[in-house]
Amino acid sequence: MGNGARAYHRWRLILSGARLGVTALVLALGVWAAAGPARPPVPAHWPGLALVVLIELAILGFAVQLATAPLSVIVGYELPRRFGLLHQPWRRWLADRAKGLAISGLLALVAFEVLYALLRSTPRWWVAAAAIFFAGYVLQTAVAPVWLFPLFYRLTPLRDTGLQDRLLTLARRAGVPVLGVWVGDQSRKSRTANGTVAGLGRTRRMILWDTLLTQFTPDEIEFVLAHELGHHAHGDVRRMLALQGALALGKFWLADRFLRLGGPLWGLGGLADPAGLPWLALVLMVLGLVAAPIANAYSRRIEAEADDFALALTQNVPAFRGALDRLAALNLSKRRPSRLEELLLYTHPSVDRRIARQLAAPGLPLRP
Repeated sequence: MGNGARAYHRWRLILSGARLGVTALVLALGVWAAAGPARPPVPAHWPGLALVVLIELAILGFAVQLATAPLSVIVGYELPRRFGLLHQPWRRWLADRAKGLAISGLLALVAFEVLYALLRSTPRWWVAAAAIFFAGYVLQTAVAPVWLFPLFYRLTPLRDTGLQDRLLTLARRAGVPVLGVWVGDQSRKSRTANGTVAGLGRTRRMILWDTLLTQFTPDEIEFVLAHELGHHAHGDVRRMLALQGALALGKFWLADRFLRLGGPLWGLGGLADPAGLPWLALVLMVLGLVAAPIANAYSRRIEAEADDFALALTQNVPAFRGALDRLAALNLSKRRPSRLEELLLYTHPSVDRRIARQLAAPGLPLRP
């Protein structure tokens, strides 16, 4: 299992890196093409600018998806099937892929239309953009369990009333109000298992994959959900949203500088010239990659704190060990990646480091 996990993650890293490289190349070619002499003038009015942004983004998005399609199929379908993670039929995987692309395409269109409206209206567009994108992050977090999850999973109320009562009691002990417990049909697609507490305020609910119910003991399920409740009890959702907002402010400020630098280089007719869209997309992609390790470092910290919370709440060390072992086996997790790999790529501490940290922690009120 360990060798399989290492091979799977090695190939996934190589292929995902190649896909990023192809994406960057397509965007760079878009920058070069947009700088050509046939570039149309900047539209004088907003409806014209909005239409040009739509056309530019559609062409650029189609080119990126066409160029990366083989790698996307290998990374998302062939590779997990080969390693036994995925058993979803090709047509259903393709349908999910199409839905995901439609949603991401719509969000990208809204994002770039907003950006170019701001670029046209104010030199401090980056401040307003960060505020609007922060509001978008909050909205997405709130509506995900209500609108997004059901697009990809059939969610049904948990039928095991004993386990349901146990989990709702756990939520009350954690001080986290939830609407109820739902089950997602992950087994239709994959053997992977997980559980989450999703949403904000009145949309907050517990969601378990059905693979969790069939492969884990009730104690282990309780630990998984106690960990997730810890994020809400600690305000981690708000803290991560605040971090995303701060990173967005930094990214857009730097993007403003790169747009001003690239304008003369590519012959752009100002910041709001839609011919600069490939350059803006390339800059935002690179800045996103640079910011990811910062967000990942903070995420690993709050994940460790959620482990502490769950252990203190459940007082069940065997469930902690058992849940992590089963998650690692079913999800083909790399139990101990290199330190550099974990620092750059991992949103959670590796499984072995999570276990070792708890064994070395003095004074935790744990029952062996």
